[in-house]
Amino acid sequence: MKQVLATGAALSMALSMTPVTASAADKVDINVIAAQYGQQTADWWANFVTEFNEANPDINLNVEVVSWNDIYTVVNTRIANGEAPDVLNIDVFADYQADDLLLPIQDVVSEETYSKMYDAFLAQSEVDGTVWAIPDLASARAMYYNKDILDAAGVEVPTTWDELKDACEKIKAYDDSLYPWGIDMTTDEGQAAFAYYTWNNGGGFVDDDGNWTLNSEQNVEAIQYAIDLVNSGYTNTDPANDTRYDLQDMFGAGKVAMLIAPNSLPTYIATGGNEVNYGVASIPSNTGESVSAGVMDRFMCFDNDYSDEEKAAITTFFDYFYDDARYTEWVDMEGFLPATKTGGEALAAANEDMASWIDILDSCKFYPTAKAEWADVKQGVINVEQNALLGGDVQELLDDLQSEIAG
Repeated sequence: MKQVLATGAALSMALSMTPVTASAADKVDINVIAAQYGQQTADWWANFVTEFNEANPDINLNVEVVSWNDIYTVVNTRIANGEAPDVLNIDVFADYQADDLLLPIQDVVSEETYSKMYDAFLAQSEVDGTVWAIPDLASARAMYYNKDILDAAGVEVPTTWDELKDACEKIKAYDDSLYPWGIDMTTDEGQAAFAYYTWNNGGGFVDDDGNWTLNSEQNVEAIQYAIDLVNSGYTNTDPANDTRYDLQDMFGAGKVAMLIAPNSLPTYIATGGNEVNYGVASIPSNTGESVSAGVMDRFMCFDNDYSDEEKAAITTFFDYFYDDARYTEWVDMEGFLPATKTGGEALAAANEDMASWIDILDSCKFYPTAKAEWADVKQGVINVEQNALLGGDVQELLDDLQSEIAG
């Protein structure tokens, strides 16, 4: 999950990132790398560090906030240099688990904190019966539409692919300067586009048995449909470079009529000083049943040969972070959905819209991030989309990817 990309390699609150150690003052150091979700992420963590260290004088917490553009490179470089963080907040975990770099998450998370999590979220980080990461937050995706534009163009809210194409045609005829539909096939989140279209055509990344099915007939048809929308002039002109944030800015400015976006979009628009008369609907489907995309990020703990005292310090960190009031404040500030049952109950009671989004999570599909090949698949489907935008044959591109991943 990503909201606002930072400039520069990292927004750092900790200059050194060495594994947890006892300091000269007999304090235990905990070093955390955290992803930057929005404009307030770094400030929130700075306050968290101050409060945590004051409340726990025997622990010295360091948190380094890194932009989504850079976090994978930063983390992999640290690992290669033998400087893995103690705790990492990121979306992927399977590669690290497959390389025996992680501890089972229950080794460092208390039973009280662990029991707060939605079981469906924990299952996304399970390999061979062991859970290797704990969810930090989630988001669900839906279609947002500009009510004023659709009304002016005489368009009903589309629910099928045929209706979506017809709506795009009418909006373009109404005002050629508008982008009827927003598509992000960038390296930032192009895998989400693959999910939106393939899942809503009966396809996807894997079959019911967990086998990769990247070149299925349904997937080829789905990606070709999306490419046809681009080639017909119904979308933003540069899907390979227009990120979700660019599209959200266009939607906020009244330039894009419809797009798929997370539940945090209204907060994003308001933060940008824009106002849009918008509606929310299910993602258009070609199967008669819309599938929403769920996205979840995680905390994981690297195996840095900890003492019992050091493990206890990391447990204290997680307990402090997942304190109901503190955690709910953080999720609400970032504009995402809670990964804890207690957080969900609190936010749903306070916000009717949040309650609806939390209900949507039950029907979401998630990326197959527990599979070790996921990082390669994620980049692979983005490459397929970008090459298809340049005129490549979708079937051949997906055949090559399937062969590369599954043999």
